[in-house]
Amino acid sequence: MTTRSAGRPRAFDRDLALREAARLFWQHGYSGTSTRTLTTALGISSSSLYAAFGTKAELFDEAVRTYALRYSAIYQRAVAEPSIERVIERVLMDSIDEFNRSEEGHPGCLTSSAAMADTSATLDVRSYVADLQRSDEARLRARIERAVLDGDLAATTNPAALAEFVQTIWQGLSVRSELGATREQLVDVADLALTLINLARHAPSGQSALHQP
Repeated sequence: MTTRSAGRPRAFDRDLALREAARLFWQHGYSGTSTRTLTTALGISSSSLYAAFGTKAELFDEAVRTYALRYSAIYQRAVAEPSIERVIERVLMDSIDEFNRSEEGHPGCLTSSAAMADTSATLDVRSYVADLQRSDEARLRARIERAVLDGDLAATTNPAALAEFVQTIWQGLSVRSELGATREQLVDVADLALTLINLARHAPSGQSALHQP
């Protein structure tokens, strides 16, 4: 077994440190996670912590933004799918996979967790997350509008209603995951939502809220 040379400092992995900090904030909230707790868990000095991330508030801000962007990246990948059915499926199922990264120590959705109610007064990460989610919904709505133009959806489809429905399901899945729902339970909900969307797509015009009057 290879041993490290005496006195040689452990290499600092910034991404790993950020994930560990996010786990602590997830579990204890912003106020409940002290700088000492962070430095102990990360195995670095307070001066190294400040050099790498700035203040504790800045570290929290970066952790939330990093995870919010991971959720947003799901939408970026999903809208590239060739069919709208596959687009919506990937938004929901890939998000469930992201919510269930238990190997990182925090199953659930950080942006729906209790940690978001306990943030630094100097930061407005909740507004950042809300803006990002609105951007994700707009991206999905634009993809739905394109599906209508391409004939993948009926011309009477209401893109705003369908995009908002998908976002409502996404929000519900994120909250349920944070409350401890299993992956299987979340997948069952997503499957039901996809079935309902498919039924609504093929319902006669005027008999579904997904169709414009």
